Amino acid sequence: MRQCVINYITQLQNDIVSALEGASVSPCQFTRDAWSRPQGGGGVSCTYASSGDNATYEKAGVNISMIHGTLPPPAIKQMSSEHSSLDVNTMTALPFFAGGISLIVHPRNPNAPSAHANYRYFEVMDSTEKDAKVVGWWFGGITDLTPSYLFEEDAKEFHGTLKAVCDAYGTALYPKFKQSCDDHFFIPHRKEYRGIGGIRFDDLNDEMNAILGSVDFEARPRTTDDIFAFVRALGDAFTTSYMGILNRRKTMPSDERMRRWQLLRRGRYVEFNLVCERGIKFGLAAPGVNVENVLMGMPETARWEYMSDMFEESDSDEGKMMEVLKSPKSWVQDC
Repeated sequence: MRQCVINYITQLQNDIVSALEGASVSPCQFTRDAWSRPQGGGGVSCTYASSGDNATYEKAGVNISMIHGTLPPPAIKQMSSEHSSLDVNTMTALPFFAGGISLIVHPRNPNAPSAHANYRYFEVMDSTEKDAKVVGWWFGGITDLTPSYLFEEDAKEFHGTLKAVCDAYGTALYPKFKQSCDDHFFIPHRKEYRGIGGIRFDDLNDEMNAILGSVDFEARPRTTDDIFAFVRALGDAFTTSYMGILNRRKTMPSDERMRRWQLLRRGRYVEFNLVCERGIKFGLAAPGVNVENVLMGMPETARWEYMSDMFEESDSDEGKMMEVLKSPKSWVQDC
């Protein structure tokens, strides 16, 4: 499976970078950086940034990583609490592989929403021998949309695309994965959500899944091949779910007030990433980490104002956005 994952994320990275470069109003070429990890493996980072007012993207990145190494017994013990197949009572380190793709798009135009996605695969082997067996494996993923200004048709299109993909693999998936995404992106100290959500799943394999909970018995992908097909369908849907929205909003008129509001919302993005996001905290603590890759999702610029009054008027465009950020809503029917 690991080679299948590597082949897929490599192709998906190329496809998404090409789509983003093609959608740019001005000439845009992502910088490619191949990196290696001393403990094993490496990846490729494709990034772009511009400070120009007419740029389509203020910052964008599409990164892939394929790393391997060994897990110490304490880490294996911790993982076994969520994965019964890892209850191997080992006193020695076990080899692992982790492969995934992570992307972020922060457009320059305040009307165009930021987009984020991450899909990953993890496996643990029972030894370092050539005939070693996989004793634990799972997939995870998340994708979400973060607008500064609310266009309901965009929210419906984004969530509708995700729901259609999920429904093809089980009608119980989207409602649970949407709720998981909403919960994940809550900013406790602000009592608001980062954006309008999307879907999130983790530890998805042939065992009981905590996010699905009571509906886990319903039809859903359970084998490595079937779950991988589900993940591929979601990865392939990124351009479908986002590029149409970006193309509609990237050249809309905007003014200094809208830019100010966009930067305030980018400030919330920073707060979530640094204070709440467990993945970033884990990544920064990992041995041999590439810090630039871990922090790739941070916006190029952000703003904080003391007791800002920009969203106090509930009938303003900013106030309407805040209503949704205070109380998530359903964007598609039958959920």
